Amino acid sequence: MTNAAQGSPTPPPRYLDAASSEPLHPAARETLLAALDQGYGDPRRLHRPGRSARLLLDNARAVVAEGLGVRPDEVTFTASGTDAVHRGLLGLHRARARVGRRIVHTAVEHSAVLHAAAWTGDDHDAAPVDAHGRVLVPELLARADGAAVVAVQAANHEVGTTQPVSEIADRLDGVPLFMDACASAGRTPLPHGWSAAAASAHKWGGPAGVGVLLVRKGVRWSSPFPRDDRVDDRTSGFENVPAALGAAAALQAVVAERASLNARHAALVDRVRASVARIPDTDVVGDPVDRLPHLVTFSFLYVDGEALVHALDRRGFGIASGSACTASTLAPSHVLAAMGALTHGNVRLSLGRNTTEADVDAFLEVLPSTVADLRADVGL
Repeated sequence: MTNAAQGSPTPPPRYLDAASSEPLHPAARETLLAALDQGYGDPRRLHRPGRSARLLLDNARAVVAEGLGVRPDEVTFTASGTDAVHRGLLGLHRARARVGRRIVHTAVEHSAVLHAAAWTGDDHDAAPVDAHGRVLVPELLARADGAAVVAVQAANHEVGTTQPVSEIADRLDGVPLFMDACASAGRTPLPHGWSAAAASAHKWGGPAGVGVLLVRKGVRWSSPFPRDDRVDDRTSGFENVPAALGAAAALQAVVAERASLNARHAALVDRVRASVARIPDTDVVGDPVDRLPHLVTFSFLYVDGEALVHALDRRGFGIASGSACTASTLAPSHVLAAMGALTHGNVRLSLGRNTTEADVDAFLEVLPSTVADLRADVGL
């Protein structure tokens, strides 16, 4: 691509929105292309193509199980991370119908959890969080008494703060815990204690359209949707075997490299946090230590988030603003509101496998002037 006016190459955009979707990992691409010629059969069938597809699907399940530290029979491939969230939470809720109907969740859960809870038509309570976005454990436990299910995310998708999932699970008295791990799976090990969990392959560099539902062995879970006569009765529809294999290959590669990658990302995010904090009237949010290594969010007073996204995009940077789960509308973030933080003029920067130190340096170089220009446009 070239600049028509100058005849010079247009520099590639610097993608700083990996928390939304990581570019396809080379391991996933290679495996996916190879599997397209082998995994086309119906895994339910007894003929050779069907048996081949079943073996490939079972292999993908085993690789994902190893990467996430679970049993292969606890892994189900779904149509998306959102689908996995819905099936995981609602399946636990339905299985507890005789015990209770109320759902308890943190105030900063992804909208997929909030929508699923509202869809049931039953009562659902939101436990408050502190200024970093971490749930207040005593408040949540008080609400959990008599609940059907409790939902606590592994780490927040907007500000990166990790949640005390294991502590909460250890203190729940027989109430199952659903964990949305879409933001963290692959990047960090899963905590213990949850009954069902959800992950999303495109977050770790797998193909889009592959979710992962995890249901612990022995946990009571009942499908909330019409059943389908498939290989795995926790999901429905024809399994996308090549995509599942691609997701598994990406996860295996990411887990192998995550220690060094996380260390590099954490150092870069620390630099971003320190640099952005020097811009006047700026709120850097999320826990500075107990957080996802690759993600940071900050808000600028007197700046419109949509205008900031467009201004940075014109300068070659792809970033997120508004609520990370409703970014198409750029609606005020319910996560930031629950934290008592600025809900407008915010940016979520998230680093990917291919993000370089030069990318971060370039972003930090243009950010102050971009914010200053936008403030000047409104007379400040």
